[in-house]
Amino acid sequence: MLLYVPVRRKQSAGELRFIQELSLSAGRGRGAVRLGIGDDCAILRPPAGDEILVTTDFSLEGRHFRRNWHPGRSAGHRCLARGLSDIAAMGGKPISAFLSLAIPPTLRQTRSGRLWLADFLAGLLDLARETGTQLSGGDTAAANGDAVLADIVLLGSAPLDRAIRRSGAKAGDVLYVSGRLGGAAAELKMLAAKPRGFRDAAADGTHPHLYPEPRLTLGQVLLRRGLATAAIDLSDGLSTDLHHLCEASGVGAIVDAEALPLHPLAQRNAKEALASALHGGEDYELLFTAQSASKIPKTLGGVPVMRIGTITKARSVLLRQNGQLAELLRGGWEHRL
Repeated sequence: MLLYVPVRRKQSAGELRFIQELSLSAGRGRGAVRLGIGDDCAILRPPAGDEILVTTDFSLEGRHFRRNWHPGRSAGHRCLARGLSDIAAMGGKPISAFLSLAIPPTLRQTRSGRLWLADFLAGLLDLARETGTQLSGGDTAAANGDAVLADIVLLGSAPLDRAIRRSGAKAGDVLYVSGRLGGAAAELKMLAAKPRGFRDAAADGTHPHLYPEPRLTLGQVLLRRGLATAAIDLSDGLSTDLHHLCEASGVGAIVDAEALPLHPLAQRNAKEALASALHGGEDYELLFTAQSASKIPKTLGGVPVMRIGTITKARSVLLRQNGQLAELLRGGWEHRL
């Protein structure tokens, strides 16, 4: 499988130096990546008996991150984590990443700008090494404005015809979620109120917004053991993503509010905790369904798993709270063009 990004302009000395530095940091091709950065194309050879998973995500400054809020390492980590979470939801293993960057010329003209960019790449590459993802190519360009634009393409693999899809849920299945919910939304509010307080934040598992953890191992366990009938990652918020899963499967769902596992950061504000868990988004946990007869452990792939509801024939999505049922409207992120 060959991937090619055409170059239709003369590259500047600064851009060439940047690419050379990035190539050295990314390392040479390995495993399924036969040839990485440095040629006209990357060359990939997926494992025998597997098929390729492909996902892509934009990270736009001002919408997905802000340089005056997010340390460079966080922005780079988040850029890759978004795509890795999609691979995780289908039970796949990451193979390769392709990063295209539009960089404002002013960013490389100041020491602070150069440091932020170096940290962005370091954060992305740290997560890539941790997850066995090879950075294998991409493109760079000068941005017209002052905002950074990062476009990431992720390739993974899954056994032929076995990738977990959104469309497999059936009435009577049980609804589960991994980890804890609402932490990313809670931390984002804290970040907005005091950005300087997070400059030294590290990827140590305590910063769900700045350093989300894609549930790759969990997804692979669900696939390998045949436990999940359907799955989706929680990027847009449970209320919105559950609607996506139900629509793809042609079913409905009832969610038990009291069963939702709340992140400690969300619990700090009791009045907003439930709303953060349902609608906050960017938790990057896995929401999945399983047959009622399946025995789902309390922990899978090193991550706690909680039963939070059931799948129904009726195509409505409902929330049960204090014994009362009400429609669960989409309250998370909506993509608008």
